[in-house]
Amino acid sequence: MSFRQSAPSPSLSLSRAPLLRKDSTDTFNASESVTPDLAGDEEDEEARLILAAVAAGVDEARHDGASVVRGAEEGLINDRFSFKRNSGGRAPTLGIPAFLGGLASSWRTQMGKKSRSARNLRNRGAGGHYNATNASRTGEYDSVTSDWEMEGAGQRVAYGNFTTIDWIHDFSKERLRIRNLRSLTGFTGNLRKAFDACQAWIIVFLVGAVTGILAAYIDVVSGWASDLKEGYCREGFYLNRKFCCWHVEGNRQCDQWATWSSTFNAQSGIARWWAEYFMFILFGTSFALIGAVLVGTYGPYAAGSGIPEVKTILGGFVIRKFLGGWTLLIKCIGLCLAVGSGLSLGKEGPMVHVASCVGNLIPPIFEKYATNEAKKREILSASSAAGVSVAFGAPVGGVLFALEEVSYYFPYKTMWRSFFCAMIAAISLQLVNPFRTGKLVLFAVEYKRAWHGFELPFFMLLGALGGLYGSFFIRMNIRLAAYRKTSWIADWPITEVGVVAFITLLLSFAHPFLRISSADLVANLFKECVENDTDFYGLCSDPSHALASVVKYLILAASFKILLTIFTFGIQVPAGIWIPSMAIGACVGRALGISMQLWQLAAPDMWMFTSCKPHEQCVTPGTYAMVGAAAALAGVTRMTVSLTVIMFELTGALTYILPIMLTVMVAKFVSDALGTEGIYDALIRLNGYPFLDAKAEQIWNSAAGSVMTRVEDLVVIEANGCTIENLEELLQSATYKGYPVVQDTQSMLLIGYAGRAEMRYALDVAPDRPNRSLADTELDNAVDELLDDETPFLDLSTWTDHTPMAISPHFPMEMVMELFKKMGLRYVIVSAEGKATGIITKKDLLRHVGSERQIR
Repeated sequence: MSFRQSAPSPSLSLSRAPLLRKDSTDTFNASESVTPDLAGDEEDEEARLILAAVAAGVDEARHDGASVVRGAEEGLINDRFSFKRNSGGRAPTLGIPAFLGGLASSWRTQMGKKSRSARNLRNRGAGGHYNATNASRTGEYDSVTSDWEMEGAGQRVAYGNFTTIDWIHDFSKERLRIRNLRSLTGFTGNLRKAFDACQAWIIVFLVGAVTGILAAYIDVVSGWASDLKEGYCREGFYLNRKFCCWHVEGNRQCDQWATWSSTFNAQSGIARWWAEYFMFILFGTSFALIGAVLVGTYGPYAAGSGIPEVKTILGGFVIRKFLGGWTLLIKCIGLCLAVGSGLSLGKEGPMVHVASCVGNLIPPIFEKYATNEAKKREILSASSAAGVSVAFGAPVGGVLFALEEVSYYFPYKTMWRSFFCAMIAAISLQLVNPFRTGKLVLFAVEYKRAWHGFELPFFMLLGALGGLYGSFFIRMNIRLAAYRKTSWIADWPITEVGVVAFITLLLSFAHPFLRISSADLVANLFKECVENDTDFYGLCSDPSHALASVVKYLILAASFKILLTIFTFGIQVPAGIWIPSMAIGACVGRALGISMQLWQLAAPDMWMFTSCKPHEQCVTPGTYAMVGAAAALAGVTRMTVSLTVIMFELTGALTYILPIMLTVMVAKFVSDALGTEGIYDALIRLNGYPFLDAKAEQIWNSAAGSVMTRVEDLVVIEANGCTIENLEELLQSATYKGYPVVQDTQSMLLIGYAGRAEMRYALDVAPDRPNRSLADTELDNAVDELLDDETPFLDLSTWTDHTPMAISPHFPMEMVMELFKKMGLRYVIVSAEGKATGIITKKDLLRHVGSERQIR
């Protein structure tokens, strides 16, 4: 007995047959996953059709209630259609291994799995993309079929790994949920409404609190690991040098701190130097290797910064386990080890990934976030703000970072929640007080002197140097990353970490500015030289000797730091780029500041220095270090507004807003002139993630008709002639995500679309579920069909999207891009007079963007 499907049009009884696009309906190739949807408007005739079925004597127990199908068997396998591809072929696939996922699933999900019937779906081997695990979660997602029939968006199974979410569908789901919630009355209904309104605030509060605690833990442990390379505390092995010598002031000797040379009882100066050199390299390399082994074995997604992937996820892409519990655990441990090893990296950027992991694990306690990926991304946007808040002690800068840099969808309510989340994270970090200084970060400073007008051109010079550095670093690091992917280095990631760590430590020990961590270096370079303050390797010594000694060490340190950072950022350990870039810019800025100070002291009567008061220090080298750090970071990341606010919150000096703004803008202008992509956008493009940058502007001289995949290259399934056996064969032979529906090959009238996972689900449960309806078939045709053939029908109407986005072939491609960006589309149908002429998927759009970039 065969199941056959029928789908109506306003005038005809039509079958819901899929139209398969071989080249554009994607499989995951590390670039995207797009499921095109097509649908026509139809009237609901469920009640009449059930009566028709009963009158025709069809056994209702054999109907599935998930679909009704009608047509001749030759419709699917038709000589007029072939499974052909475009001549361009498929883009090269970048294999991504199966990664470990969440350490802790939500209580709600676990309970849902336990209560699920033993009749869960099984993959019957049909179709490489069907995921039984995802399909079995359908009941947790879209269960109210009558509402979905009214809404027109159709039901969905859970999103599979490496797929793109359907923003329109998830917004429709939330709209239905709110509609049902508002229909509740009485005390219980009002109570449920109030609790529903509080859920988002409860989640962001928990996310902020947990993020602040984790940031404090990472600060303390990474500081201890960094100091362990030089010695240990006699009173407590677990104490770092600052806490061990808390009672010691200035540069006085700390008896409680034991260096490794004293532990080994080295007598001569050479013996002490070699003993400390050996232990410095031993501990640093060991920490780096342990971190690499943990990442490679338990949490591969914990490597790197994580911000490019977070941006892609917020853009609607699904990467399972990237924000899971195991990734969070390994990221925190790996950060402590990587920073403590002495590698040229930072922990501030990866804090965004840490906070996003927390923001992914907590929301599933409430069902509306557990079952709606679009809603969950609102929480993830707030979480990214909390990450920057604890990284720099800048809550407002964190909110602006989430808005400017990572968020794809940022409604007004998300801004308030992001602000609240960033505030709670900063308060949590402040309560823990990891540095015991009352400051949120190690390198927070306050400047007491104002800047002068003659300094602005030199601030602009720092901005230009920062832009040049950013462009150079991006080009070199991306080339190295591309080579790493395709060369023998990809097979030896742990060995690469060990080699990079060994060389870094070998060079760093001999240089006083490279021996300490990047955060300590930035903190010392930012400081003012005030009375009774400590002198860090001559930074605050007699200016007459500074030019020959300190300046050359600063320039040399910046040069080595650039080289080491290029090779370090991208290896298999958690690594951030923010602090190394700030350290490079601070070295150059401090050198320029010292040079300006010497110039002013040598020629105090020069016209340029007339605004300086006599017998007072006029130039503050620390401010040049701060401005240089902002310039370098702007050149690498292309951040502007958020970076300016972050630097303002770091210094607390409102008077330095203008120099920072000017420097950041110059850095961005220079770096954009040499390449418009920041480091994160370049990594997204290198990894092939399906991300459309909302900030990018394209000007093309083309229309949709020139980019679409034409109807001649589409595999069409006619409406009249689709049987269950044909669908099974299609799912077995094809590995594509969706099947748009047309009336027939002559008219090409668009009717609707059922996704591959949804169709697989409907076919699998058909024998087990009682019949619910014979919807979407004209009554007369349904009765005649049932009288002639008592074969039961399968209703796919509730799994069909009835509201596809369609455009004209003459629609400008610039507007097509805006549709994809603003509405989060996965595809658009190109039609003329209601007839399908082609399709443009997200993959097509990304391919077109890439081709235009190559032409330019």
